[in-house]
Amino acid sequence: MQENFQREALSRGDVLIVAVWDRATRSLLDGIRIIERVAAKGAMLKALDRQWLDLTTPLGKGILAFLSALAEDERARILARANGGRAAARKRGVKFGPKPKLAPHQEREAVRMVCQDGQSLRVVARHYHVGHSTIVRALERASLIA
Repeated sequence: MQENFQREALSRGDVLIVAVWDRATRSLLDGIRIIERVAAKGAMLKALDRQWLDLTTPLGKGILAFLSALAEDERARILARANGGRAAARKRGVKFGPKPKLAPHQEREAVRMVCQDGQSLRVVARHYHVGHSTIVRALERASLIA
């Protein structure tokens, strides 16, 4: 978010005047976030190019409440679409998260080195250039430790 004002400089009762609202914000959600941050400081906001965006008046505050409801609805829609997309990707077999540090055959070798050869976790971890917790998780996946 591009904020051209010092939020720390705002205090209760101040009025932040924005000449052109479109230059201060990129979207409705972004604008609502700016307004909420200004309001959290106890300050008010007034946009000179938008008569309705004057939070110093009861009408402006009502419009803000309406816009906030719209923004909350949009956030919920975005979240639902994102969750739906992730679910569809999982069904297609897409794996989320970081790539495994060890290939399956390396993980089997690491487990063997610890369990059969008796090497310490740290020695095996250094051999594969990973942290010892990676080896611990490999042992957990092999159901050798709880």
